[in-house]
Amino acid sequence: MATLDVFSRDKKKVGSVELADAIFGLKPNLALVHQVITAQRAERRQGTAKVKTKAEVRGGGRKPYKQKGTGNARRGSQRSPLIVGGGSTFGPKPRSYSQATPKKMVRGAICSVLSDRAKAERLLILDEMKFDKPSTKGFISVFKKNFGIENAVIVDSDNRNLELSGRNVPHVKVLRTSQVNVYDIVKHEWLFMSKDAAKELETRLLSKLSKDATEKKATKTTKSAKA
Repeated sequence: MATLDVFSRDKKKVGSVELADAIFGLKPNLALVHQVITAQRAERRQGTAKVKTKAEVRGGGRKPYKQKGTGNARRGSQRSPLIVGGGSTFGPKPRSYSQATPKKMVRGAICSVLSDRAKAERLLILDEMKFDKPSTKGFISVFKKNFGIENAVIVDSDNRNLELSGRNVPHVKVLRTSQVNVYDIVKHEWLFMSKDAAKELETRLLSKLSKDATEKKATKTTKSAKA
């Protein structure tokens, strides 16, 4: 088990928490992290670029001038890609850039980046992150003035006041445990998590990893039986 210190909002140590090595104590798989980030960024591309082909450009329809005797090149349409205002031959078309990424790979990459932040001592666990009301000033006071950190991902369970308080602060991203992703963690230098959020994320990932292991074992048993 990985043991991490727990701090109060005024940066005082108030205890510790034990987290599973299967989530926070792994050797990071950099190749897997890179692949998942590539897929995640590709998913964000719009893919809406489009140009008109010769068949879609307005005009044409008849031969612009006779075949011979004008001194011009032989031309059958004013919509030719060789003419200014004509159609494009190999221009972009609407497409999807999304890549199919197995959920097991995504979970493995998340565990890798969480382990990396813990190993690099850039993961801070807070006892709680509750705000009585949305307050950007209070948010900055806690995370920037008390901890002196300008660039961070902050993760908590459903905490609407925290989300509203931090949404306008530059270089800071507030996520719920269900929104934790590889790209945002890698993009930011620090990772803050409430104690409850860390335990909730740990429970969810361990449950999924256990299910993956059971399915893998069942698959091997089936293959052995067929052999």
